[in-house]
Amino acid sequence: MRIISGTHRGRSFNPPKSFRSRPTTDMAREGLFNILSNTYNISGLKVIDLFAGSGGISYEFASRGAEEVLSVEKNFQVFKHLLKVSKELGFQTIHFVKKDVFAWLANSDERADIIFADPPFDHPKIADLPSIILNNNKLLPGGCLVVEHPDGIKFDTFKEYKNTKTYGSVNFSFFFVD
Repeated sequence: MRIISGTHRGRSFNPPKSFRSRPTTDMAREGLFNILSNTYNISGLKVIDLFAGSGGISYEFASRGAEEVLSVEKNFQVFKHLLKVSKELGFQTIHFVKKDVFAWLANSDERADIIFADPPFDHPKIADLPSIILNNNKLLPGGCLVVEHPDGIKFDTFKEYKNTKTYGSVNFSFFFVD
């Protein structure tokens, strides 16, 4: 995997060999960041990456100048690898939290300009994520929530829902708050 743009453009990183999740592909990340870059100046924003996994989204935000990136990951081995790679790449603005995302959301006062959530596609609470995040005021005014999800999940009943973009088998649903 590689960082697509910013100060670390072209730098490679790989998830640990034991990593069993589905990292967001380079093509899907490029599409996602094209959309976000046309909406926001990422430089200076506060970002939360839920279900951080391989770290690709966190690294991309940090490389593009996000002021702070908070990455939440519960798997201990993956968490240790995230810390190692972030240190190797020299990122100063990424902070990691080792905790279950839903427990963290219930107990944290953190808010952000952009929240990205990439839960395991078979997670039973994918459909609950927008409600939990939006109803608990986790986004700053003018903020955006992006949920990565498989086909078959629809979020169009939320007033904050804007659209869904598809890249292969990956769907990104976008929610915006005033």
